[in-house]
Amino acid sequence: MDSKLPLTPLRKAAYPAVMLSALLTAKALHRAAGTAVLPCAYAAAIVGAAAVALLEFVIPYDRNWQPRWSEVKNDLAFMLAVQMLVPQALSLGAAALLLRSSQEFQLAAAGIWPAHWPIAAQVVLMLLLAELLRYWLHVAAHNTNFLWRLHVVHHSPKRLYWLNVGRFHPLEKALQFLLDALPFILLGVGAETLAFYFIFYAVNGFFQHSNVDVRYGILNYVVSGAELHRWHHSRLPEESNHNYGNNLIVWDLAFGTWFLPQGRRVGELGLLNRAYPQDFAAQMLAPPALGPDKSRSPVR
Repeated sequence: MDSKLPLTPLRKAAYPAVMLSALLTAKALHRAAGTAVLPCAYAAAIVGAAAVALLEFVIPYDRNWQPRWSEVKNDLAFMLAVQMLVPQALSLGAAALLLRSSQEFQLAAAGIWPAHWPIAAQVVLMLLLAELLRYWLHVAAHNTNFLWRLHVVHHSPKRLYWLNVGRFHPLEKALQFLLDALPFILLGVGAETLAFYFIFYAVNGFFQHSNVDVRYGILNYVVSGAELHRWHHSRLPEESNHNYGNNLIVWDLAFGTWFLPQGRRVGELGLLNRAYPQDFAAQMLAPPALGPDKSRSPVR
């Protein structure tokens, strides 16, 4: 008998339970403390990250994926520098732009965003629109040498766990911000909608890269989760050039890039070039210095 069988309900419930708990945590904190909703969203994301980290020990997908301390240090550097400082700097720049020169744009855009809709409906709309933009950026990153030299940083890990979701080159992070945040800031999307979008974005990302043996079931046709995203990090381009969705997988279904083989596990992860550097400082210097792409051949 399969010794893992008693844990099957946990594998199925883990993702929806943690996601719902994070969203409810933010709402409860906002109501109870009267704190601005964005700090509550950060607190909820931390709760989600802690839950995913714990699940990696309870129901790991692959025990060989447990990270070494050197990997954790590098991924912490990426999380702090790229996922926290870069968006903050870009957001401040966007705020300055709004204050100085975009009043006319905001007047022109007034009424475009359905601010009267329920918050949940606004979050879903934002996800669908942002995902469409990010989908094509991600496809381009796998098919053009210039963008791939940046995106290669994200595909460099040879194992997945929750913290390396933040492994991006800052220039690519800036491009992502231009598509999945700035347009909606300019449209005047409310703070509460942005906060709940951020929670979904963060918690889904932690799960997506996690070493948790989670089972999504029907959600594999809705969200871009761990079962799908592991194949996107396969070392083989014919497998990794699929499942481009960042939060949702609906555009992969629409454009024929959805990929989930049955009856087998993903093989080696990372790049064809096994000598590509793994530490933070080297990866910040490597993409512009590569010249012709040597990390994956061919770029498709």
